[in-house]
Amino acid sequence: MGCRAQSAPPWKEVYQHLAYYVPKIYCRGPNPAPQREDLLAQHVLLGPMEWYLCGEDPAFGFPKLEQANKPSHLCGRVFKVGEPTYSCRDCAVDPTCVLCMECFLGSIHREHRYRMTTSGGGGFCDCGDTEAWKEGPYCQKHELNTSETAEEEVITVEASCFKTLTKSDTYYCMLFNDEVHTYEQVIYTLQKAVNCTQKEAIGFATTVDRDGRRSVRYGDFQYCDQAKSRNTSRQTKPLKVQVMHSSIVAHQSFGLKLLTWLGSVIGYSDGLRRILCQVGLQEGPDGENSSLVDKLMLYDSKLWKGARNVYHQLFMSSLLMDLKYKKLFAIRFARNYRQLQRDYMEDDHERAVSVAALSVQLFTVPTLARMLITEENLMTTIIKTFMDHLRHRDIQGRFQFERYTALQAFKFRRVQSLIVDLKYVLISKPTEWSDDLRHKFLEGFDAFLELLKCMQGMDPITRQVGQHIEMEPEWEAAFTLQMKLTLVISMMQDWCALDEKVLIEAYKKCLTVLMQCHSGFTDGEQPIVLSMCGHSVETIRYCVSQEKVSIHLPVSRLLAVMNILLESRFIKQIPPMLIEHPLRCLVLCAQVHAGMWRRNGFSLVNQIYYYHNVKCRREMFDKDIVMLQTGVSMMDPNHFLMIMLSRFELYQIFSTPDYGKRFSTENTNKVFYVLLLYFIFTGERFSPGIGQVNATDEIKREIIHQLSIRPMAHSELVKALPEDENRETGMESVIEEVACFKKPGLTGRGLYELKPECARNFNLYFYHFSRAEQSKAEEAQRKLKRQNREDTALPPPALPPFCPLFASLVNILQSDVMLCIMGTILQWAVEHNGYAWSESMLQRVCFLIYNYAYTKGRNMYFSILTWIYRFGLFACILAMLETLQNAPHLEVHKDMIRWILKVNLTYITSSRDKDKAERKRKAEIARLRREKIMAQMSEMQRHFINENKELFQQTLEELDTSTSGVHENSPVISDAKLTALGPEQTRVAEHRQVVMCILCQEEQEVKVDSRAMVLAAFIQRSTVLSKNRNKTTPDPEKYDPLFMHPDLSCGTHTGSCGHIMHAHCWQRYFDAVQAKEQRRQQRLRVHTSYDVENGEFLCPLCECLSNTVIPLLPPPRVLFNRSVCFLNVLNKCEKIPNKPHPKNPFQKCLLSSVLIISNGLNPYSESIKEMLTTFGTATYKVGLKVHPNEEDPRVPIMCWGSCAYTIQTIGINLFVYKCSINKFIFLSALVPNEKNGNLPCILDIDMFHLLVSLVLSFPAIHCQDFSGVSLGTGDLHLFHLVTMAHIIQILLTSSTGIVSQKQRTPSNALKEISSGWHLWRNLKAGIMPFLRCSALFFHYLNGVPAPSEIQGTFEHLCSYLSLPNNLTCLFQENSEILNTLIESYARESNKLIDLPDDYSCLINQASNFSCPKSGGDKSRAPTLCLVCGTMLCSQSYCCQTELEGEDVGACTAHTYTCGSGVGIFLRVRECQVLFLAGKTKGCFYPPPYLDDYGETDQGLRRGNPLHLCKERFKKIQKLWQQHSITEEIGHAQEANQTLVGIDWQHL
Repeated sequence: MGCRAQSAPPWKEVYQHLAYYVPKIYCRGPNPAPQREDLLAQHVLLGPMEWYLCGEDPAFGFPKLEQANKPSHLCGRVFKVGEPTYSCRDCAVDPTCVLCMECFLGSIHREHRYRMTTSGGGGFCDCGDTEAWKEGPYCQKHELNTSETAEEEVITVEASCFKTLTKSDTYYCMLFNDEVHTYEQVIYTLQKAVNCTQKEAIGFATTVDRDGRRSVRYGDFQYCDQAKSRNTSRQTKPLKVQVMHSSIVAHQSFGLKLLTWLGSVIGYSDGLRRILCQVGLQEGPDGENSSLVDKLMLYDSKLWKGARNVYHQLFMSSLLMDLKYKKLFAIRFARNYRQLQRDYMEDDHERAVSVAALSVQLFTVPTLARMLITEENLMTTIIKTFMDHLRHRDIQGRFQFERYTALQAFKFRRVQSLIVDLKYVLISKPTEWSDDLRHKFLEGFDAFLELLKCMQGMDPITRQVGQHIEMEPEWEAAFTLQMKLTLVISMMQDWCALDEKVLIEAYKKCLTVLMQCHSGFTDGEQPIVLSMCGHSVETIRYCVSQEKVSIHLPVSRLLAVMNILLESRFIKQIPPMLIEHPLRCLVLCAQVHAGMWRRNGFSLVNQIYYYHNVKCRREMFDKDIVMLQTGVSMMDPNHFLMIMLSRFELYQIFSTPDYGKRFSTENTNKVFYVLLLYFIFTGERFSPGIGQVNATDEIKREIIHQLSIRPMAHSELVKALPEDENRETGMESVIEEVACFKKPGLTGRGLYELKPECARNFNLYFYHFSRAEQSKAEEAQRKLKRQNREDTALPPPALPPFCPLFASLVNILQSDVMLCIMGTILQWAVEHNGYAWSESMLQRVCFLIYNYAYTKGRNMYFSILTWIYRFGLFACILAMLETLQNAPHLEVHKDMIRWILKVNLTYITSSRDKDKAERKRKAEIARLRREKIMAQMSEMQRHFINENKELFQQTLEELDTSTSGVHENSPVISDAKLTALGPEQTRVAEHRQVVMCILCQEEQEVKVDSRAMVLAAFIQRSTVLSKNRNKTTPDPEKYDPLFMHPDLSCGTHTGSCGHIMHAHCWQRYFDAVQAKEQRRQQRLRVHTSYDVENGEFLCPLCECLSNTVIPLLPPPRVLFNRSVCFLNVLNKCEKIPNKPHPKNPFQKCLLSSVLIISNGLNPYSESIKEMLTTFGTATYKVGLKVHPNEEDPRVPIMCWGSCAYTIQTIGINLFVYKCSINKFIFLSALVPNEKNGNLPCILDIDMFHLLVSLVLSFPAIHCQDFSGVSLGTGDLHLFHLVTMAHIIQILLTSSTGIVSQKQRTPSNALKEISSGWHLWRNLKAGIMPFLRCSALFFHYLNGVPAPSEIQGTFEHLCSYLSLPNNLTCLFQENSEILNTLIESYARESNKLIDLPDDYSCLINQASNFSCPKSGGDKSRAPTLCLVCGTMLCSQSYCCQTELEGEDVGACTAHTYTCGSGVGIFLRVRECQVLFLAGKTKGCFYPPPYLDDYGETDQGLRRGNPLHLCKERFKKIQKLWQQHSITEEIGHAQEANQTLVGIDWQHL
């Protein structure tokens, strides 16, 4: 509230005014009325303040302020939940710098590499913040205005709080939100405590979750307290409930309204905003922390969610919009940081609704962060606050996470946010250092070292001997802490490297702390002396397999990096102490790989896995290697090797003659690891500071070795590479140099393949390979070399030179101890029968020699020979290599040995080798000759077949005759002669159809009088062709399906996988499935991929979902080629008692058909009749959603309708479908119908449905001879009649849709006539779908082969259907009908909705979507129906509705109105397609949106821009049009059983 500065404000009167009116406006009853309350508050409370503030009518005053306003150059748009945000990967200072959609589209970053995410709510747009962007900080809308801001009218705004309350005797029982209880627990407790219905309880729970609180009772204190006392639960702690005075609740409600009002008022004027900031930050009379801002922050944890959100948004729209006040607020925030974090630890709300989350808005601003470090010592504050919450320590002061309670684990998860705050502070590195900054940073570095000191050696483990460990120790917390600190440690190193003074001081501090840590690691170690090859070294006796060892050594690893940065100028005197603990860690890994620690359980295996994993290896495994490389470069290599052999417990093996005959397989594995480490020490030089390379070379090498395993997608490569503090891997800058991108097809992902020229950089013993990856990479590279006819040896690649500090590393290969080790292993290889050795040892030795030779060249290699000769090993080495080259058990390694002998020694080739090479050359020549001869024979065979096509065709036909299949006995008929119906119908001889049962594998010919052969089929209601989805479903008990409306609002579709079974085999199979499912239910293992109770089963062969079977029959018209007179039958009809007498010819037709069956004239066997009844009943049950009733006269009509609807569906996808319609065109036996009411208008009848019904029922009313000719003539007349009716429909239906049905008369139509050519063209287009469906129908009805051009022109269809090309000839007898010609109407096939090309448009649309039942609240899971385009609030209690007595989610309910139970949805915030079928079936499907790398991004985790892939969207559309959604769901649930457990009805 505000007032003029000239006069003193009458605060007392204001207090009294509010105290009197607020309780009278707000909280007047049990149910809140926010619209009425806000209206009254505006008139009575806020309106007068607006007048007082403006000095005139606010309707004129506020626009004046807005017109004179010079707004901030910052955008400051506060993001809604789910709103799209954009971050530029090229220009953003850190990943937290984001733009709203409007600013992004108007900025230069649109053309850069950007990341798209959805906001969790609470942040704001950083457009205009110059410290957030390296380039382009302003969009077009917020470009910096250099004009001076005019001084606003001075307005003094002072805020105060009032405590005067009116006396009242009403109370509220207020339920508050927490993050402990689930929706179900809250709903259950509410029903029990306040006696409400489940629907009311759901409403309460939804409001509590959204706003943070909700009153559940209103009345006197006792009445409300009674509900509070019932809030008990045995499983969880009670809900958070308070009984509050109604006046207090009223003033709280008005307080929220007032904060919202202030936020809107300061939007009119930047001056008002600055004044509000001044008043908010002004200290009160109580001194420190007495300002309004301080009080709000410190009381944050005591407020409910709704109140927090309101004042957080006010902070962001006021304090954070100006750098001056943002700085003052940051200082207040830093001073209160410890208390705010303590409150957050005790709070049970998410961090997003805590004031502590505002740290990201302050600490990521570089100038603010460095100011807070210098002035408020922020680094030290954050680190000490973090350590205050980790109080569990062991005797040595190390962190101890053993057996955390649930509460401690909860707090540990929360305390990790402090590490994120520390990362925010360090993410922007300083360019200039002041003395104060150095001092405060080093002070913070001291605190950070104390943190690392508590981690050094934590979670020590001892090898379990004897029995297996009883309980797995806690290890995850320590590794979680390590992973969270990985980036912080890297940033600390980067800060130190920027200033030499800081680096030197930091190094000294780090070394001092490491010495302190080592003093606690004595463990009773005794000094010993090791001697080998004339060298001796003094070390300590330490056995990793017997003593304690820890994998956590952050101080040692931090020092390893500083050694490189300072070039190790301080540690030349004490290297053994520095390498001790990293060496122990690598020994532990070797022993675990050797199987020595199996009894320690999976916890240790997991630790070793993460030690090498990309998430941790940069600050763990890699740094241990660096430290050991430093030690090797600064020690006598012989001393280092002896210490290393001692720690690996291999010293005796290499120092004692013939000891190798007695060592175990465990020692063999350790030798592998030692040799691998030797190779890593000398070969891994691709890290900056170790080798003469840069960061780009390091990334290239990582990518090359990942792609050496197999081609990978972009997301897989990103996961395999370490990320920096900006979540960047640097891959995009080098990927084009080493890999080629292969675009994806309709399925799969885009893949990067390694370029052939980069394969030479492959290193078989790349130190980041796991064992499995190494094996796969070796196999892939050898296969590639074999394909290219190259030598299969995989020598090490060329290596860059070492930096000067590590130049002496190569001396390890020419040391005496190394030569002894290599000579011993070569001796084992020669005498392999007496030693526990393996080929891998020899391979590693060869790699060591190869690597050194390649590095130093021939001259340096001869220095090795000098050493060998001095030890008397020269002749021995040559002899051993020569022997091993020809050893039959070392075939794989001969190429490597031969290369070593050839390049580094004089190439020694024995006569045996020459003979073998000659034999190999001759064998290759013979192989090529054989291949050439086989190619010639194949070409001659192909030529002979082409010259004798007819002979081979005849042979194939004879072969088909001897086996099962369909055999045509008629001569070949040209397409020009094919006619499907009428007197000129093409006569096709009968053919045999022999099929095989998939269950019993027996063959049988398809006959009408044989046992029934059936196909698995699935019947479903469909709206795929619907033109009116809003049409209400009629009562199924009274609905008459005789005439289908042209809008096809709901039809019945029948599909089949085409697999054939005997009827009795299927019946046995189905009975077995039913029995199996009954047993499952008894064991509480209900299988929901199909519902046996509804007759569903899976096809035995392809597991396609089915719910009935269709009998396989010959073309129906073949049955009526006999001469049968039906006059007697009709006469009998009139004489039979108790039969209803038909009142019209159509009913007489139906009755006659029944009499055919009753008098035994039906030609089908009993088995086929039973299957006909089964299919008819299933169609009736599913199509009308009623109980089965074989006697209902609507059964055949539903079958006709299903036949017609399915053909119409096929007609849409004629090129896709080529299925056998005769699978369900079979019903020649009909059932009488009840009375029909008034016949519908011609415009209300779907003519193709009518055609099918008339043709199939026509034989029953044909009262002359029943020959095929007369029957065909009848079909032709019926077809002509229906065709003319359809033409009339087309002509009378206006395409504009303006003329109503009653106005569609010839006189009205004549007014809209255009040219005759235009009319004829539109008429042809309109009738084509009908003609295609008719052609399919008569093709399978009469068995006449379809011409190849049936898909094509109008003329071919007319010829096939005995229609004149000029359709007006049909109307010659009634030429006056031509006067009704109008513009044509053509039925178009339905399609899914059009989707935007850019996915962010959908995200923006979803962010503006409000839940229709939650008072304007934004939906958490907005879901788009792809059939009709409706946006739904999915997966929430608020929008659940009751369907058939069960509560279902919005999507499930929508499927029943839009898709007859089947639906396709796009979950916008997850970028995921959802298929639903009924209440219990569903699956997720890949979305049609791909990024530039050909990958989907389900969950929007990667954030790459997504664009619509039209081909994939067409594939989804085809699944829908072909009614394959249910089948797709069934296959998905069978393949992934986790989908079965999802409650799909709640989506």
